[in-house]
Amino acid sequence: MFLTLIPNTVKICSAVALIGLSSFVLASMAQEAMKTVKLDEITWQPHAFLKDAYTYTVMGDPTKAVATVRIDKLPAHLKIPAHTHPYTEVITVLRGTYWNAMGDDLEKGVELKPGSSFVLPAGHVHHTWTGDEEVILQVTFVGPVGVTFVNPAENPEKK
Repeated sequence: MFLTLIPNTVKICSAVALIGLSSFVLASMAQEAMKTVKLDEITWQPHAFLKDAYTYTVMGDPTKAVATVRIDKLPAHLKIPAHTHPYTEVITVLRGTYWNAMGDDLEKGVELKPGSSFVLPAGHVHHTWTGDEEVILQVTFVGPVGVTFVNPAENPEKK
């Protein structure tokens, strides 16, 4: 009799596991439902350390090791000193003109207009700045968020 119960027990356990897995998948999909973001309708939050800058997280959690898409609004004449990140970062300019200088070219930099993107490998020294206008960027990375300033005295959080 015990042997005849094993196939039924396996079937029941398999069904329970499948129901549990299905519930997990459905819950995940519910959290990842389509989301529309319009720049002019964003409720901005103060940036963690950049003065007069604001941010909005489109998806993910910047404090966790998950894919994160964030939109940052930077004021005119902002200079972010030379720094690195522990992750690869993709930056896309949505509005305004943004400047990025990397590696040995920390002075001249590259002018980036709306629609331009750049990829920063993890640990790559760079610094960025805005010109005479506000800039809005889309920032994509796998967290957790982190920044190390080459010269710790230039860390905006310390000022």
